[in-house]
Amino acid sequence: MSASGVRVGIGYDSHSFAPPGPLVLGGVPIPSDVHLAGHSDGDAAAHAITDAVLGAAGVGDIGELFSDRDQQNKNRDSIEMLRVAVARVASVGWRVQQVDVVIVAEKPKISSHRELMRARLGDALGVPPESVSVKGKTNEGMGWIGRGEGIACIAVATLVSIAP
Repeated sequence: MSASGVRVGIGYDSHSFAPPGPLVLGGVPIPSDVHLAGHSDGDAAAHAITDAVLGAAGVGDIGELFSDRDQQNKNRDSIEMLRVAVARVASVGWRVQQVDVVIVAEKPKISSHRELMRARLGDALGVPPESVSVKGKTNEGMGWIGRGEGIACIAVATLVSIAP
């Protein structure tokens, strides 16, 4: 495959915590007394991946596709938003090959939810769970994340051309 048949995109998202729970992250509801505040369900991991996928194909970003001014997007399922983004990149000749996401949070601990997140995200992306990497990192007590005020996520997506 030539270099022109591969593209890479990066995505970032962050949300603050707000009561009540549960918290949705990587498509997985996690028991918690807080959720990630946002217009949709606030799933920062899915949002970062969505932006990485759209960016790799050069077809905009999550805010263009799912405006927070549109009431149809209020409390929208972020996994469904990711599915729409994957369909959009497919419509211009690309498919997801691999995704890597880092979840920066003091809580919750990601390790006990990782495999289910990989499965949920892989299903939405159309790739096997083995093609989805989910890593949890803390902010070592520094800044707004370190104070437990919210979560930030950084994602990288690799797309390959589906053109013959």
